[in-house]
Order: sequence, then structure tokens, then C-alpha cells
Amino acid sequence: MTRRQPDHFGRWLRAWAGLAMLTLIAGPLAAKSIINSKHNLSAGGPGSVKALTESQVCIFCHTPHTAGPEAPLWNRYNNSGTEYTPYTSTTTKATIGQPTGSSRLCLSCHDGTVALGHVLSRATDIQMTGGVTTMPVGNTGRLDQNLRNDHPISFTYNAALVTARGELKDPSTLTGAVRLESGQVQCATCHNAHDDQFGDFLVVNNTASALCVTCHNKTYWSGTSHSTATKTWNGSGPDPWPRTDPTTVAGNACGNCHQPHNGGAQQRLLTAAAEESNCYPCHNGNVAAKNIQAEFSKWSVHPVATTTGTHDPTENSINSTRHVECIDCHNPHAAKSLAATAPTASGALAGVKGVNAAGTVVNPLTNEYELCYRCHADSTNRGPNLITRQFVQTNKRLAFAATNASFHPVVAVGKYTAIPGLIVPWTATSRMYCTDCHNNNAGPGAGGTGPKGPHGSTNATLLERRYDQIDNVVETAAAYALCYKCHDRTALLGGPGFRHNSHLTAGNSVSPCSACHDPHGVAGQGRLINFNTAIVTPNGGTLSWTSTGPNSGTCVLVCHGTSHGGKRY
Repeated sequence: MTRRQPDHFGRWLRAWAGLAMLTLIAGPLAAKSIINSKHNLSAGGPGSVKALTESQVCIFCHTPHTAGPEAPLWNRYNNSGTEYTPYTSTTTKATIGQPTGSSRLCLSCHDGTVALGHVLSRATDIQMTGGVTTMPVGNTGRLDQNLRNDHPISFTYNAALVTARGELKDPSTLTGAVRLESGQVQCATCHNAHDDQFGDFLVVNNTASALCVTCHNKTYWSGTSHSTATKTWNGSGPDPWPRTDPTTVAGNACGNCHQPHNGGAQQRLLTAAAEESNCYPCHNGNVAAKNIQAEFSKWSVHPVATTTGTHDPTENSINSTRHVECIDCHNPHAAKSLAATAPTASGALAGVKGVNAAGTVVNPLTNEYELCYRCHADSTNRGPNLITRQFVQTNKRLAFAATNASFHPVVAVGKYTAIPGLIVPWTATSRMYCTDCHNNNAGPGAGGTGPKGPHGSTNATLLERRYDQIDNVVETAAAYALCYKCHDRTALLGGPGFRHNSHLTAGNSVSPCSACHDPHGVAGQGRLINFNTAIVTPNGGTLSWTSTGPNSGTCVLVCHGTSHGGKRY
């Protein structure tokens, strides 16, 4: 006889003695034990899934006699032949195989392949109420055999993994309630099947994602909006936190977007498969103050709903499959409320990749325009100009280049030291954001109360204000409201040296601002002159504008059937 049998008996005796003691104790201690948890599958258990008549509690997992080879005195028929589809993602560096250790034992109930009452110590299965056999389909604890939408298990968590993956804590620090099992992450790393004091049998209270951050060390996370905001749900619309107890953004932390089991998106365990649907529950005006979800119902939007599952953290930063998602512009682990002045990016864009003025990918970006350049500069998917220009330039990085003859001052201060008609606080040395023009038509920049940012607009090309581009329509203050945001209308139409009046308001041969000006920039032409060739055509083979002074120039062109052969303005 080996010494193993007395050891098993001793464990059994201590376990049963402890269980007997718990049944006699009333109050908080009993409430924390297995007795008052869903794992009490006996007829006296509190859950909806329980035995018809069986009164023993531990029998569903343990037996002092006829136990299987698995510790601790395992009473269930094992599921060793069951094959699982393990978690995988493009960012994981761990080697994740078939479940082992305590995870395999947990799955003998939670994968739905073995009847709950199918135990070694009984000749027939323990009968469950309602004719239940396996864990019911739809039960939040049923994981099935596809584990791709569950937190990975049965992988080695060591220093090599931390080095390869990054954003993970040193495994040697896991000496508290969160522990590895033979150097691996298993179900028992996060769950204690006998203790439900923290809910979901978690080993620690997960308020503010205290359990998650025991292992995960996300860059930028501390001090960000999703980790500190005390915003609560106002009770309108869908509950943003239907699965958790905390009632604030900070209290839910990781749980605002992620679901460790049965996630809607398999990779990175997002709650919903559609990326934007993880943002909307809070950003619909019922938690966060502004309703950003409503912006995407406007006709001119960044089309986040067009694609699902296309974005990936490892994608080519410039030339990926054409798409846009909330996470392309916002890093939810880094975003914070932090104001900035042009060209510096605000806290809403913290921790996001960009492309700088030289065309180099930068991570993280520094300036707002670097984010826009990800899609609207060197990308081969950037699309054509919406206006047929004399000088074609669809790359906005090159259009705004500081070496150009003229440009709106996004990347650098403009070329002109005197610009008549600028409205305070704008001056010739001002810098500006792309979002000074491309923004919510009902946001603060347009005098409204809506959210900031180019999410949606009722104006074409996500413009903050109206900017008509239709030929032969007489000018109004509303038609060119975008231009008049910075440029004084009276000065442009009637000030000394300005001849816009004759082009915009005189007779029937009037032209829009866009007939002559390209608002981004022009490499070889001053004053943003880049003719719309659908309106302005060559005169005798020549189409040109030549500067003759600070506020004058000559044109050679044909416009509305009228020839200009060096006519001076």
C-alpha cells in the first residue's frame, strides 16, 4: 500500500468536514460558500439548474471513493476525447492548445458535452429538474467546444511571453489570489469554483477590472477616460452593462467593451462583433454626455457601419483594405479629455498611429493631421478628387506640404504675412486643424451643442458648414458659410484690392469659390489657385493665373464662354 491512499482520504475528510461546518454557519460566510452558489447543483441549490432529488452537494464533482485519476477525487466522467477550437488572434504570441489541467475539468460541465448528473459514483445519472441533461444552451456559463470567443486557457505565461507580447505583467508577481497552474493560465487562475463571494466565482473583486489588470498592463491605461470616468447610465435605452454589477464607466473598465466568455467578436473578446456596437452603448448620450451614435445617421459620415471585422491592429498602417472604424481614430485604452491647440492632437486621439508630414508612420501620433494622413495621403485607396482640378493632387499630405506655393496652414504657417479680412482670432501666423473645416455641422465649431469631431455632418464631405460648389448660383452668406467662418464676407466682396464680388455676385455669370480655389493647397500656384476645369477651360491652349502683386493677378482662360487673355484683377 502506497502513502497516496491515506493522503486522498485525508483530503476527503477535511473537505467534507469543512462542508459540514459551512452548512451550520449562517450569515456572510455561508453566502460566500458553494452552498449558496450556482455550483450547488443539489436539490436544495439556489440556481435554476439543479437535481430533482439529490441532496449531496459535492457529489457532482468529487467523491471519496471510486474517483477518477484526476485530482481532487474527481467524480465526473472525463471529456478527454473532446476536441476544442482554442482561442486565436493576430496579436497573441502565446501557444494555445487543447485544454489541460483544471480547465479540462471545468469544461466537463461547461462545454455541454457531458450530462451534469453523469458521475462515476452512481450507476445511473443523477436526474435534474425540468429534464435538463447537459448545461442548457443559452446559459451564460455554457462555452461549448468553440473556445475562440473565450479568454485563452492552457498556455504558458512566462517572461518570454511578456517580452514577445508586451503589455503583460511579470508572471513572478502572481503570488496572490490570481495564480498560475504549473506555469500556465487555466480556469482556476481567475475562478475559484468553491467561492462565489465576488460573483462569477472570481478569485478577486473585479470592480475597475482589478482582476484583468493583475496580468494585463495596457499602455496608457492609467488616467484615461475609460479607467477614471464616473459617468453612470441615465436609464434610457439599452443597459450598457447588462452583465456586471459596477454602475460607472471606471467601475466597469475593461468590461465596457470586453467580455471574457462568449464574446461577440472572437478576436480580442469584444462584446459585439460590429466594432462600433461596442462604443454605442455608452456614446449614445445615455452615459457619455454627447450622442455620437446619432452622428452616424447623417448622410455624410465616416462609414463605420460599412465593414465589420476588417480592421486589425496588425494591418498595414497606410495601405490596408479600405475601411474605417472607431478604433482607427480612437484608442480606447488611451483616450482622455485633454484639450490642445493646433496642430497638436487632443486627448481623444491619444495613443493612435499616424503618418507625419514626411510620409513616415508614427506611433503614437503628435499632430491631428497625422491621423488624417493615414487614409487621405499616401494610401492607394484614397480615392479621386471630387472636383476636376487643373493640377491634380489627391494626396493631402502633398497638398498641404510646407514647400508648396500656397496651402491652408495645417502643417505649417502659411506663406502670406498679410491676409486681409481674417476674422479674430485668426491671423497670418495661425495654425489650423483639419477639423476646423471637417466636423459636425451641429458641433461647437458651428455654434451648436453636438459632439466634436468628423463623425457625421449634413454637409458634403463632412464639412462643418455649408460650402456650395454649384456653378451659376449667386452668392449668399449661407452658401459659403465655411469660408466666412474665418474670412470676413464684407472684406472679401467689397474690400480694396478684392474682386471677388464680380465673380460671386454680378449678373448670371457667377462662380463658386471652388471654381478658382483649392482649399487644401497647390504646389506651384499662389493664393490656392487651382481651377475647376469643369467650369474654367484653356484660352488658346493656355490656362493660367499669374500673381502681379499682393492682391492682384492676371488670368488666361475661358469662363462661362468669356475669354480672359491676360486680364488683370
